[in-house]
Amino acid sequence: MVICLVYFFSFLIFSMVMFICSLFLVMKDFSVIVEIEMLSLNSSSIVMTLLFDWMSLLFSSFVLFISSMVIFYSMEYMSGDLSMNRFIMLVVMFVFSMLLLIISPNLISILLGWDGLGLVSYCLVIYYQNVKSYNAGMLTALTNRLGDVAFLISIAWMMNYGSWNYVYYLEVMKSSSEMGMITCLMLIAAITKSAQIPFSSWLPAAMAAPTPVSSLVHSSTLVTAGVYLLIRFNLSMSENLMLILLFISSLTMFMAGLGASFEYDLKKVIALSTLSQLGLMLSILSMGGYILAFYHLLTHALFKALLFMCAGCMIHNLGNCQDIRFMGGIIKRMPLTCMIFIVCNVSLCGLPFMSGFYSKDLILEVVSMGVLNIYIYLIYFISTGLTVAYTIRLIYYVVSGEFNYFSFHMISELGWVMLKGMMGIVMFVVFMGSLLSWVMISSPYFICLPILLKMMTLIVTLFGAWIGYEVSKFAYGYMVKSMKFYNSSFFWGNMWNMIYLSTFGVNYYPLLLGEKVYSSLDQGWSEFYGSQNLYFSISKNSSFFQFIHKNNLKIFMILVVMWLMILLIMF
Repeated sequence: MVICLVYFFSFLIFSMVMFICSLFLVMKDFSVIVEIEMLSLNSSSIVMTLLFDWMSLLFSSFVLFISSMVIFYSMEYMSGDLSMNRFIMLVVMFVFSMLLLIISPNLISILLGWDGLGLVSYCLVIYYQNVKSYNAGMLTALTNRLGDVAFLISIAWMMNYGSWNYVYYLEVMKSSSEMGMITCLMLIAAITKSAQIPFSSWLPAAMAAPTPVSSLVHSSTLVTAGVYLLIRFNLSMSENLMLILLFISSLTMFMAGLGASFEYDLKKVIALSTLSQLGLMLSILSMGGYILAFYHLLTHALFKALLFMCAGCMIHNLGNCQDIRFMGGIIKRMPLTCMIFIVCNVSLCGLPFMSGFYSKDLILEVVSMGVLNIYIYLIYFISTGLTVAYTIRLIYYVVSGEFNYFSFHMISELGWVMLKGMMGIVMFVVFMGSLLSWVMISSPYFICLPILLKMMTLIVTLFGAWIGYEVSKFAYGYMVKSMKFYNSSFFWGNMWNMIYLSTFGVNYYPLLLGEKVYSSLDQGWSEFYGSQNLYFSISKNSSFFQFIHKNNLKIFMILVVMWLMILLIMF
């Protein structure tokens, strides 16, 4: 408990300091680059470079603030755990890796933070040490390794410039083929870390981790690392790369919204909503709005962290049950938790005037004002409608209706430590959107649209809410029993079969091929022509020679007798 409080207060104080420093840097409009010489040998020197600008300090303050609340929340959530100190140290390592990634303008030091996130996330996903956790951890680690390989190759390519401080070359070397290759590799690294198509399946699987870890991972650390990296590399991205990223991220946003509408696991619904919001951030980033992407990244971090904390509180009280069909009517027993849960959900939907509204509505209006194509416009607004639909469905199943859990239960809000941890963030979920719009956006976006397009976001939100309510109400009866609906929901709910493609698709056939190769080559022809056949022939010959050696006198006498018989017959 003492170690939790120490880290809680330390992170909170550092968060406040960094936020004030970022405000100062925004007002003065300058950034600080610190170079620390680690080692100097003859004429070579190894230098650690740190970049402190308004973006890195603001994001760091959010990461530290959310981490402090999560650590405070974990004091009660993980209170029954026997290795609490190990858990807290893993979380702290996770946060430090993210901070190293945020403040580094150098690819080598970013790789330290990047690989630190990958390694510690594996340790946290397998924390409960069961078969499901091990499978999820392996899927998470191996998918992220693909991005790490791209990162390492980009470090090798960066040697052409004589330095790994990429911030100096982004704009100057934009047209060079080396920078194009490096940016392409960075894009691959970012979409693996941010779980875009076709690397999406590890994100719901990573829900095997404890809920406080999920709260941290999905709000401000692991999955947002890819988005932050692309925000940093935005100056060097070519038009073709941006179009590819736009197509991938918009499809991810749509696919995640559909998947969440058919999912029954509480944590997986929230995880898929994270995937949808990551698609939104990357798609607006690919259209050139990197400030808007960063703005939504910060507002999303707050309500998503709180959403997972509320879910953890419910799971904790329901005896570790995560199926939303067992819930219902929880508002009567946990009114404060449900109130915070609803506040986070309406902020996620972009309801005026919550923090999510300021970033999401602005993004949708910028898309409406753009002239790209009808596909992007439709997929944006359909995905927004789906977000509201699955959110209303979640609220319907969890908060309202009849209580569907066991008759004998013990559900109450006696966990004051968890509630205090949640209450620390809830005010920011309400107010931080407007506050950030004053701080970050130096000149206001002037968006002039016809009244129908201006109201389109609100219309889609209300329509999505109605669809979500009707589907949830109807799902209790006919739709669940209908096999046709079940088959379609199986396809949509499993993220377009991506879960099976990334597990059975990459496991089953290579293992089958390995078995064939093993039986026909390793245990077959290579044995016949190789060592085994050589062993048999040599042992056979040696046994023959040994037989002759042991019976040489007998053989000699037999040969003499045979020779005498031949002589008698012949003469």
